[in-house]
Amino acid sequence: MKIARPRLLVGSLAVAVLLIVAFAVVLATQGSGDNDVDARLTPGVVTFPNDELANANVEGDLLPVVDLGDRDGNVISTASFFGRPLVINFWYASCPPCVKELPDFAEVHAEMGDVVRFIGINTQDSVEEMERFAAGRGVTYELYRDDFGDLVDAIRLVNMPTTLFVAADGGIIEQTGVLDADELRSEIEQLLAASA
Repeated sequence: MKIARPRLLVGSLAVAVLLIVAFAVVLATQGSGDNDVDARLTPGVVTFPNDELANANVEGDLLPVVDLGDRDGNVISTASFFGRPLVINFWYASCPPCVKELPDFAEVHAEMGDVVRFIGINTQDSVEEMERFAAGRGVTYELYRDDFGDLVDAIRLVNMPTTLFVAADGGIIEQTGVLDADELRSEIEQLLAASA
């Protein structure tokens, strides 16, 4: 077999070998120290070495006014939530910490739902999955969908579950991650004290 352009073939192979070697060198020089870790997993906790992968701190901000969807596809403005202290929990069904905390939210809602309005915001599940999953954990409070991520984007939410404790005037008093029933009660007491 005779190759028509042997110099072109040799040159192309040389360039390919150089690119492969350069890529290998880049990979080899990528450090393996802790400073290069994007996230660290420990039982029940995810920690990040910098704030790029963490929720923005929205404490002290006003809850953004955006539209959400209810179970029937009606548009509900977050402005309609104002007037009473709020516990707004962001969750979805395949989030393991969300699964763990929803029964505690249902328990505390049964105790304190007359003084604080509980709202669940789901960003990923269908209405049917959201309602089935929440009902299976005893949740009876209001559930809404953030179909287009408007609220999630407005508060720069990255990690779930996240709970916002919001005063009657819409001011965000506290922002937390995973909570158990006792921690939730404590946060609500602080919310009520700040709202008084």
